[in-house]
Amino acid sequence: MTSESKKVPVPRNGVDYRGKVVLAPMVRSGELPSRLLALHYGADLVWGPETVDRSMIGTTRRYNPETKIIEWTRKPSQGAKQPPPDVKDSIIYRMHSEKEAGKLIFQIGTSNPDLAVEAAKLVAADVAGIDVNAGCPKPFSTHDGMGAALLRTPDKLCAILEALVKNIVPEFEIGISVKIRLLETAQETEALVRSLVATGITGLTVHCRTTPMRPRERAIRGQLRMIADVCREAGVACVMNGDVENRDQAMQLIQEFGVDGAMIATAAEKNSSCFQTKAQGGLLPWNEVVEQYIRYALEVENKFGNTKYLLCQLIPGKQPAYRSISPCKSYTKICEMLGLDDLLDRAREVDLILDIDPDGSGKKNKKTSNQSALAAGGQMSQSRSSTSQVRKDLSERGVKTSSDSQSAETTAVLA
Repeated sequence: MTSESKKVPVPRNGVDYRGKVVLAPMVRSGELPSRLLALHYGADLVWGPETVDRSMIGTTRRYNPETKIIEWTRKPSQGAKQPPPDVKDSIIYRMHSEKEAGKLIFQIGTSNPDLAVEAAKLVAADVAGIDVNAGCPKPFSTHDGMGAALLRTPDKLCAILEALVKNIVPEFEIGISVKIRLLETAQETEALVRSLVATGITGLTVHCRTTPMRPRERAIRGQLRMIADVCREAGVACVMNGDVENRDQAMQLIQEFGVDGAMIATAAEKNSSCFQTKAQGGLLPWNEVVEQYIRYALEVENKFGNTKYLLCQLIPGKQPAYRSISPCKSYTKICEMLGLDDLLDRAREVDLILDIDPDGSGKKNKKTSNQSALAAGGQMSQSRSSTSQVRKDLSERGVKTSSDSQSAETTAVLA
């Protein structure tokens, strides 16, 4: 008779990472419509993009009953201690209260236990878990001791996790997890993992690359089974990340290395139907995925710049549509270009909501009239703006250019 494996209890409102194939946390590619797209094609869980603790602290939670979207907003400081009263609120984080319920993991960027707890409390009632980013190697994450920089300060990382377990789990009943990278040697990695799984976390994700490694370098899986064994011994779910391309491959890797789950990043950024098994249809044509993505982007009124960026990831570079995306400056123009006629009415509506000119000239009212000048100049300023005049060359206006000066000097020398 075999005894059951040890498991750290998963809190009532939390989620067990075991047996899951999930969407990785990605800046820009992990925004709301991208997460909804991944869930649509079968992702079991989705991680939001890393959100820094200080950016969350001071936000206001707002719920829109019509769209079912929850937003955390704040006024940008614009370098001042007190932001101008008329400045527009910045959206720091968004989620869909129904479609992401029980499936969204909030990843926090932090290097301070107290700030981590303060920020986590703002979202803990709405998400299925809090994950600490200890793996991002980008300067925007590591510059303040966050992300992969925490791998060099394991005591601080453990203190952050312990503070979250102590202050978040009892009140909100969700789990705490951490995402790390490999250290230089297996011995160093093992020592780190043993410390982390002793903090009370329910899950640990390991990106199978070291901090200096870039995404183009193949993932290293030599330490993976050891990490999985240490996690299993402590009862903590172990999720692997790095060069996981689809659900079928993910399930094979789970079996091969004895991990509990797998996380997909780049492959999902290119085509989120990678979460489907081959039996379910596997990878779909890019145009089907793009249409579904645009539907979600319009549904949640996503920032146009983010939508355009994601379309450039989803549309293969050799497709004519890829080159045609660049000049599009509105949802309406994108839908026209892709032939999505049934979405045109909604596209125009969203453009107007986002203060975008549907006909493609960019932001509406981008240039505002100078009211003082109009008042001082009467109708003259209007007539000047309505009458196009050809700008004279500098030489015609009596201004010497550098070439004129050089010619004069040359003439003087020759003389």
